[in-house]
Amino acid sequence: MPKLSLEQKTNFLLGLFVASLVAANLLSLKVASFGIFEASVGILVFPILFLITDVVEEVHGKGKAKEFVYIALATLVFILVVTAIAVILPAASRSFITDAEYSKIFGTTLRIFVASIIGFFFSQMHDVWAFNFWKEKTGGKHLWLRNNASTIVSQFIDTTLFMFLAFYAISPKFDVAYTFALIIPYWLIKVLFALLDTPFVYLGVKWLRGNS
Repeated sequence: MPKLSLEQKTNFLLGLFVASLVAANLLSLKVASFGIFEASVGILVFPILFLITDVVEEVHGKGKAKEFVYIALATLVFILVVTAIAVILPAASRSFITDAEYSKIFGTTLRIFVASIIGFFFSQMHDVWAFNFWKEKTGGKHLWLRNNASTIVSQFIDTTLFMFLAFYAISPKFDVAYTFALIIPYWLIKVLFALLDTPFVYLGVKWLRGNS
């Protein structure tokens, strides 16, 4: 098997980053039971985003990590625009799905999609900044610290922005107190994922820096 260059590995991570982000948004409507808790199935791939940006920033610096975020943001905006146009266009007579059925699947996700884009952008930009902040404070040591310190706060930013923008006031039930009641358990689950992915950050950095 031929050895991969640093550029090839970085491009692979970029593809995985964008794919994970798109998958998280496409899968997010389904809430599944994970035994001890219930959550959107999008939570399965969302932690990969912060893992990848931390690995990339550790090896390439914050400029390249920001580049990943901007490319993914542009991808999400493009998907949002295309989805909105697809919902608006009338179904042809030979279409095997009606406008109502199509809108039920994709039309109701537009607000959620916008909320996801905003939450993603601000949380990822904070993650890049915080990772670099802790890297400077620790003199480049303790990768586990900057990985978790940046990700845990960034996940709270993402969860809070998303929940409020996607669900706040959609019904009288979704007031501030109820929305925060949704935010806290989701965030704690993401914190658990962040702690569990620490060994993979080390492996990812080693792989990206290696010769194969």
